[in-house]
Amino acid sequence: MGNETQAKKATPPGWPRISSSIFYDDPAAAIDWICEAFGFEIVLKVAGDAGEVVHSDLSFGDALIMVGGTKQTHRKDPLPARSPTSIDGAVTQALCLFVDDADAHCEHARASGATIADEPSTQDYGEDHWADRSYRAIDPEGHHWWFMQRVRGPGA
Repeated sequence: MGNETQAKKATPPGWPRISSSIFYDDPAAAIDWICEAFGFEIVLKVAGDAGEVVHSDLSFGDALIMVGGTKQTHRKDPLPARSPTSIDGAVTQALCLFVDDADAHCEHARASGATIADEPSTQDYGEDHWADRSYRAIDPEGHHWWFMQRVRGPGA
């Protein structure tokens, strides 16, 4: 689909144009941890008949992610969802989120138990582009997260 056929309508209120779903063996614990360590807020958490998390929406400013479980007993046709810990740490996506202060965010995430895979550093893509300060964290089930702070815009 080319640009000429892309949707022009506004997204539903509170929803970005794209949102990612990530899956955990223990989604309830993951939701609590993501909120504590990374600063997300719960928008919606839906429990199934047995009390398990079947769907959730978490926000960080105008960003939105969905967190669900790998078991998906509530679905007639479950997705083949896996946590990285169940597949030798492999990941099929890495989440990227802009924050106001990458260094402070990193220290809070570290204090909350995140594994910091890449310490905060500045990547400068040249004067025609931009510079970002970023770090990479790994959550308790092995999902990789990049947190970035724009420190210089193009042409600055």
